[in-house]
Amino acid sequence: MSGHNRWSKIKRQKAAMGASKGKLYTKLIKEITVAARMGGGDPAGNARLRAAITAAREGNMPNDTIQRAVKKGTGELEGEHYEEVMYEGYGPGGVAVLVECLTDNRNRTASDVRATFSKGGGNLGAEGAVSWMFQKKGVISVKPGPTEDQMMEKAIEAGAEDVINQGAEGFEVRTTPADLHTVATGLEGAGLQLGEQKWSYFPQNTVTLEGENAKKMLKLMDALEDNDDVQNVHANFEIDEALMESLQ
Repeated sequence: MSGHNRWSKIKRQKAAMGASKGKLYTKLIKEITVAARMGGGDPAGNARLRAAITAAREGNMPNDTIQRAVKKGTGELEGEHYEEVMYEGYGPGGVAVLVECLTDNRNRTASDVRATFSKGGGNLGAEGAVSWMFQKKGVISVKPGPTEDQMMEKAIEAGAEDVINQGAEGFEVRTTPADLHTVATGLEGAGLQLGEQKWSYFPQNTVTLEGENAKKMLKLMDALEDNDDVQNVHANFEIDEALMESLQ
């Protein structure tokens, strides 16, 4: 498992334990609101909204909260107007970093993200500086149960690109961005229990970090994630799993 994936797993565990549930809900509500504003309030006809609602339910968000967020997006209830912004930069050791944001004040967010990079030993780059190093994919979590052979067979039949065995965590199925919900529907139809469904960015090459650079990079990731305007952070670092455990 890459260092970045290990870090992502730790963040999910913290959220599940409630350590950061408030911030998780804030980010999920923003995503639901923007998805409903851009594609309408009916999940059946809005793939992005379906993914956002699935993530919210996986996070145990109350249905009333989900519905309020949808109505704010469609204009049935008053709410903030958020815009999507992607920032690109470099972390310690030359790590490439993508920062997905939803903000109601682009100037504030840009200033905050720039300051976080600088304080964390990195720097904010220009548009296009590192995005070419990443590929966007659909990601579907499948809960434990099937064997790896069964999972591979069902994923291929559903039209998936790849399957990653995550041991006791189950499986991660990857698709082209456009096929996310078609594949998820196929996997559900095959009797599998699904978890989170989302779009993510995967690096085409990685940078191995050790020592002080590894420590600084994890602190930078935490600091970026801690910003309420930041939805997702993607990076191309690798850190040895034992070192990752010790640093956490």
